[in-house]
Amino acid sequence: MEFWHFCEQSMHPAWDKIDGPTKVLVDNRFCDPEIAHKLYNRYLDEWMIADQLGFNIFVNEHHASANCMSASCLLTLAILARQTKNARLLCLGVPITNRTDPYRIAEELAMIDVISGGRLEIGLVKASPFELAMSNQSPARIMDRYWEAHDFIVKALTHQGLPFSWEGEFYNYRNVNVWPRPYQQPMPPMWVTASGPTTGRRIAQLGYVMATFFNGAGTKPLYDAYKDEYRKSHGKPAPIDRFAYLAMVVCGRTEAEVQERVKKVKPYLEVQPRTPKAWSNPPGYENVEMNARALNSGITGRINFGLPANPTLAEMAEGGILFAGTPDQLYEQMVRFSDRCGGIGRMLMLSQAGYLSHDETVDTMQLFAAEVAPRLREYARLKNQDIVQAAE
Repeated sequence: MEFWHFCEQSMHPAWDKIDGPTKVLVDNRFCDPEIAHKLYNRYLDEWMIADQLGFNIFVNEHHASANCMSASCLLTLAILARQTKNARLLCLGVPITNRTDPYRIAEELAMIDVISGGRLEIGLVKASPFELAMSNQSPARIMDRYWEAHDFIVKALTHQGLPFSWEGEFYNYRNVNVWPRPYQQPMPPMWVTASGPTTGRRIAQLGYVMATFFNGAGTKPLYDAYKDEYRKSHGKPAPIDRFAYLAMVVCGRTEAEVQERVKKVKPYLEVQPRTPKAWSNPPGYENVEMNARALNSGITGRINFGLPANPTLAEMAEGGILFAGTPDQLYEQMVRFSDRCGGIGRMLMLSQAGYLSHDETVDTMQLFAAEVAPRLREYARLKNQDIVQAAE
């Protein structure tokens, strides 16, 4: 199992000052540049420590949001490509339906891969619904734009020789010539996020890593759809490293220490849903399958963690939202959830959330790296071995 340190680079000191949505309509006077300067550098320091501890690095981006100050995950990775030594660098992701120039994205991806010496992992996402407000894009046919941008970026990164032209429905270029070419040939590994089986099947056909975030009970049906389609498309079972899952992770030496740290990260769950209702799920953004699933479950907004009121730590762990405990407890929680889903090969760990301090974040990473990660790697090795043996 691989582990990826993640942080949303939030402006959490402003959360209790903001009355109402923390996205789209939030007054930017709540973002103090001096505080932002300190936070950006703190978060970069934590990713560099993660590299030293044997973690990989995962960076995202959002816009007009107090929950995430990362306006470009590629800017962050450009810094870390030079500052880190060993970690794989995952951008998950680049919101290609909001970016109007996929050519520029392909160039930046290739540049980061070369600077890092071939450590980039590419993650392309369709962007959160609320960000359509800033990009001036229509939610209608969003996935058609997504897949054309995806196809163009793949062609631009893998093409060798003289320039080529691209005449698509949404994008047109007369002279495509990416310099430099990626360090990894033919291109860096690709990840795509998914919540429902329809997208999962498409990702399986392409053989990409599939990541899902806080998906809880929806994870097994998603993984099952991927596995079924992967076997049909590739003639063999999907290895465990095709499956990635994001959850918050808190580790402590004692029950009291765990409880104190959980208290500091839980505001993240309360702030995330604070999106203007008009931008939670604009018409055309989600497909019919996902909208029907939301209506049947009684979920009207897109951001919902599926938790009961005042959930216990056990309920959050069972729901795949927050794994929290001593090293032994964390191992048991993660193994139980992975087994229920059918096997997770890449754990994306939101190890800094809410008001967790730098020292507490680093301590969680150190504890996890020393006492949890080695056992989970062995668990995943045996799980993958079982997959291979079952196919023989």
